This record gives sequence, C-alpha cells and structure tokens, in this order.
Amino acid sequence: MFNTRVKVAALLATTPDNQEVTVMGWVRSFRNNQFIALNDGSTNNNLQVVAELGAYDEDLLKKITPGASLKVTGRLIASLGKGQAVEVKAATIEILGECNPDTYPLQLKNRPSLEYLREIAHLRFRTNTFGAIFRVRHALAFATHQFFNEKGFLYLHTPIITASDAEGAGEMFRVSTLPFDHTPRKEDGTIDFSEDFFGRASNLTVSGQLEGELGATALSEIYTFGPTFRAENSNTARHLAEFWMIEPEMAFCDLEDNMNLAEAFIRYLIQYVMDHNREDLEFLAQRLAEEEKQRPQAERSELGLIEKLEFVLTNQFQRITYTQAIDILLESPAYKKKKFQYEVKWGIDLQSEHERYLVEKHFKKPVIVTGYPKDIKAFYMRQNDDGKTVAAMDILVPGIGEIVGGSQREERLDRLQARMQEMHIPVEEMWWYLDTRRFGTVPHAGFGLGFERMMLFVTGMTNIRDVIAFPRTPKSAEF
Repeated sequence: MFNTRVKVAALLATTPDNQEVTVMGWVRSFRNNQFIALNDGSTNNNLQVVAELGAYDEDLLKKITPGASLKVTGRLIASLGKGQAVEVKAATIEILGECNPDTYPLQLKNRPSLEYLREIAHLRFRTNTFGAIFRVRHALAFATHQFFNEKGFLYLHTPIITASDAEGAGEMFRVSTLPFDHTPRKEDGTIDFSEDFFGRASNLTVSGQLEGELGATALSEIYTFGPTFRAENSNTARHLAEFWMIEPEMAFCDLEDNMNLAEAFIRYLIQYVMDHNREDLEFLAQRLAEEEKQRPQAERSELGLIEKLEFVLTNQFQRITYTQAIDILLESPAYKKKKFQYEVKWGIDLQSEHERYLVEKHFKKPVIVTGYPKDIKAFYMRQNDDGKTVAAMDILVPGIGEIVGGSQREERLDRLQARMQEMHIPVEEMWWYLDTRRFGTVPHAGFGLGFERMMLFVTGMTNIRDVIAFPRTPKSAEF
C-alpha cells in the first residue's frame, strides 16, 4: 500500500533504530552508483538512500536519474556521512516513473534562473526555491483562516462572476456565452445582453468587498479570501491578471479599528511563518543574501530577510496622514535632487517610489497613511469633514510599497448617493448595495490585503510571478 510511506521531513526528524521504513520521492542526484538523494517536497532537505554496491541490476541503476520517481523500502540508520543524521539502507528499490536525463529541463547541477523557470512553471515546484515558496504560501493561507476564526469572523464566499465593478476602474474580464462571430445587437448597434446567459453584462470580480459589506451588515464580521481579476495590460513585476485577495469587512468599526486589525493581521501572519516555516525562511534568506551581493551597494537592503521580518514584529507601524507624507516627500533629499521619476504634490496618487522612500529611507519601518484626497479614491470611502479627503488607509512595507488598502465605508445614504452621482456610478443598478444604508445602517470598515504582495514581503522574492503557482499575465495563460 502506498499510504504506508513516511515523508522525508518526518524521517529526517526520526531517531534511527534500524526500523523498516518505506519512502517515495523524486531523485535529486545519484552518486557513485550508490548514494541517492531523494526528495518528496515535504522539505528542501534530501534523504540519502544507500544502494549497496552489487546488490542491484545494472538496468535498474541506469534508470535512477534526476527527476525519476522511486519507492524505496529499507532500514533507517544513523548516517556516517556529513550533512545528514539519518539515511535509509535500501532493501528494495522500485522505479515508479522514469525520467530521461537528456530531455529533462531541470538540470539542478546548474542553478536555473528564475526567468528560465517561469518558462517551465509546470516543473518549477521541484526546485528548492519554489518548494520553500509554496510551503510558505500554504502556511500563510492557513494562518489567515486561523487568525479570523480566532477573532470570530465568518468566512464568506463572495461571487467570482458579478455584474458590479467595485473599483469603478472598468478594467474587467467580461463573462459571456454570446457567440463572438454573431453577437446580437440592438437597433442602436450596442450588444443585446438580454440574450446572454445572465441577461445582462457580467464580468469576473475585481473585489469581493461590496458583497462582503452585505454580509458584515448582518453578521457583524466577515472575511473573504479568493481570486480576483484585473484586465490591466501590465507587465510589471508587481501586477497579475489573476491574484488572491483577503478582504475583511466589519460592522460597528471605524478607521482606527480597521488599522489596528490590519496591523495585527500582518504581525500574526509573519509570526506564524516564523514559528512553522523557519527552515524555508532560512533557505530563502540565504538565497536573497546571495542575490543582494550582485546588486550595487546603494540598492542593497540594510536588513536580511529574517531580520526584516523580526523588525516588523517588534516595531509599531508608523501612522501618518497623506498630507504629512507629501510634506515629507517635498522636503526629502531625493525630491530636491530630482531623483523621483514621478512628480510630488498634494493630490497625486502616491507611486511605488514615493511609498518605498517613506518606508525604507525616512521611517525605516512599515507606515500606515491615512486621509487620502477623495478624488483619487473609490466612491464607497467615508468622506471627511474637510470636504477634501476620505477616511482611507494604506499600509506600506519595505521592498513592496502598498500591501494593504482599506477605509471606513460611507454609511450615510445621502452622502454616498451624492458621491456616486459625482463619479458616474449607476445608482439604480446599485440598489442592493444602497439598501444596507437604508435599512439599519451602521459605521463599518474593511480592507484588502493582496496575498501575493504579502508573499513577496515574507519570501523576499522580487517578482510577483514567482509567488503564485500559475501566473496569469498579458499573453500568458498556458497551463
């Protein structure tokens, strides 16, 4: 039976007592026709399997190549070699799947570049780098559910197909069953969606927030955690067409409550990974340190990966207003020496270079910026008394910039309707959303954390395509 196997991670932590074990995995290397490095993805560390010289058929030995899968039964003994405490002295070796070394694209003797691995993303899980990344991703996802469950939140599954555009950005993937070659049209030439599956225009969701508010205004505290989609033609290292968002919504909650929860959530995620994935973080920290050596001195991080994570855990996030942020940028040496690519003035949407300056150069710790101009923010954000700003907040972290965006929501029906009309949001179509303000409205707030942005921060990776299993980007949807 296959379910009698023991995972490599468990065997490496087992006290050897000549006990019989069965292990299965993929060959990483085979030395001297005797020493097999076997890995099953449970850890980056390989288990050494010793095949006694002369005990196995030559044809079988030829099939033990990198990438081949094996079933090994043998005795777990103390290892005499360096680098491992235990090894398995094989009694039987069975080839489960052969791997032609001449065509196998992962030759681990030469460390493949991340660019090359993106071209063979279906196999990159077999490398140490991506093994560590996706074990960390699993841990962060599990910790997310654990955090909100401990706080009494309900996990709400918001729709992936929706008729609303939460951000008002219009960069959406359309969902339709209408034929492309004979699309039905009205007399004025516009598409007749009455013949479509849903009877109206629909799209893949850009956010679960609006539906999340419906849940929060009855259940008090909910969170969503699922895929979201943006049809932006962007090929940067920070954008994906399909990515995952964590979006809590809380009734009876203001902006300060919102900031407190978001900060506590980020700390919780980091602490969980530090406690449960230390080995993977240490591997990724070493990888990042080697990568940093290739950069100019001025571009190197002052802290290593683990030191950076520990720093976030032990330091309160700095809280400033948007107006204070602009003043700091205007007084900065970078601005005075014209090192910013984008202009700095009150009313702009802060660019990544501005956010990273505030975090990495000025405060040297995570920063929460509040009170953004209403003209650059979404219609649902609560309007402040000054008439110019809204009760919004963004959390900025080193190396990434914005990782969380949120706000207190506008609970006053008249103010919300007026703002929607100003921004040309179809009030009639949003009747269901406005009902939450008509029937027992309450102060409420929420935020969105980009899961892949959090992954970049925790793993030290620099390209968002390397922290999601199957990246969806312009002209790329192969798997």
